[in-house]
Amino acid sequence: MKNINRRNFIRKTSLAGAALAVTPSIVKGAYSNSERPYGAKYMGDFAAPKLETVRAAFIGVGSRGPGHLKFFASLPGTEVVAVCDLYQDFTEKWSAEAKEIGKGKRHKKIAQYYGDENQWRTMLTEVKPDVVFIATNWSNHAPMAIESMKKGAHAFVEVPIGITLEEMWELVNTSEQTQKHCMMMENVNYNRDELMFLNMCRQGVIGDFLHAEASYIHELRSQMVDQERGTGSWRTYHYAKRNGNLYPTHGLGPVAQYMNLGRSEDNFGSLVSFSTQALGRKLYAEKNYPADHKWNKLDYKGGDLNTSIIKTTVGRTIMVQWDETSPRPYSRLNLIQGTKGVLAGFPTRIALEGGVEGVTDNHHTWAQGEQLAAIYEKYDHPLYKRLNEATKDTGHGGMDGMMMYRIVECLQKGLPLDQNLYEGCFWSAVSPLSERSVASGGAPQNFPDFTRGNWKDTKPLAIIS
Repeated sequence: MKNINRRNFIRKTSLAGAALAVTPSIVKGAYSNSERPYGAKYMGDFAAPKLETVRAAFIGVGSRGPGHLKFFASLPGTEVVAVCDLYQDFTEKWSAEAKEIGKGKRHKKIAQYYGDENQWRTMLTEVKPDVVFIATNWSNHAPMAIESMKKGAHAFVEVPIGITLEEMWELVNTSEQTQKHCMMMENVNYNRDELMFLNMCRQGVIGDFLHAEASYIHELRSQMVDQERGTGSWRTYHYAKRNGNLYPTHGLGPVAQYMNLGRSEDNFGSLVSFSTQALGRKLYAEKNYPADHKWNKLDYKGGDLNTSIIKTTVGRTIMVQWDETSPRPYSRLNLIQGTKGVLAGFPTRIALEGGVEGVTDNHHTWAQGEQLAAIYEKYDHPLYKRLNEATKDTGHGGMDGMMMYRIVECLQKGLPLDQNLYEGCFWSAVSPLSERSVASGGAPQNFPDFTRGNWKDTKPLAIIS
């Protein structure tokens, strides 16, 4: 869906820039919302009451939303009860698709909402779904999730969970007060290699953690062709107006779970951030659009590549990079360094002190490619082994389907989710913190503790079978 209101987006980003100049006491709430509201309860290990049938509404079915809807609708014990989008054709198309998947037995009565940009609010009031899946533009994620929880629904949100620290605190407070799940749907945590690395980390294969590297390197300039509908129609304005790491969670989410950040062992401490010059988008617009085109009238502020360094509370480091502009191959880096070895991605490779048994003699040589067959055999995550066949034809190589399967499974069985509310906020907080650090010449920025100290008592993510 497009922005709720483009004028509001411009106003919000202007205010965010102005906030850099105000005194620390004024922005203190963004960093230290330390008082838990009366009646609120911590949600770190929260398990909601079982839902025998999961009744879901979908807001935004233009790009990411359809994939979520289709696989959800195919799972037993699910019911699509509403579809909402700005565009009537999208709403009708995907409502019909859900009914087709239901084969006359499920998804028979789907309420459709479209046209007015506030129809999603009407939908929440009239339909009262159990859960809401939100796949709209970034600026809508937090407001829609907050209102969904207030209306009695669990909220599942595409990445990032929000774009300002204030929004993230409001998400935390609302979830804790309503006792409703609010999960950012970080699908990469369900990729085969990320699951295997998690399993190896839990088994102590690489020893104590020292350092990690995470990225989202994905050249997406072609999205600028989507000028009326689709990603480019709103995402391009973020590139023009914001300077930092705008999309950190695909790389950061998995390595944060390897390290148990926000879960008893360690947590996010501080961040420094630097951006390169902003050149690529301007050059691309000049090359591909007429001189008087709106993309050539933008003053692109966001650096082509951003590098941030996170320091954790116990002294580990994480390098996080973001670049959606430069011509280069896709990468999430996905590296975790321990005292006994290193696991790395793109390409997947492993080096261990003393060598990888039967493959290498020492840590000076990578085990990679076909040499990793025995590693996969030994360390493939049990969740991957159980769900791979059922989900392999879903989006992004199966990770989308595995994520949706687990969401539904946890709701139906009354289990804690694999990703909690606070993780979504910590991972997404890199964006506003990096913007502040870049704007202040790389000055360190402290992470808010969205758990208010409760991370120390939160269980690490188990190796789920």
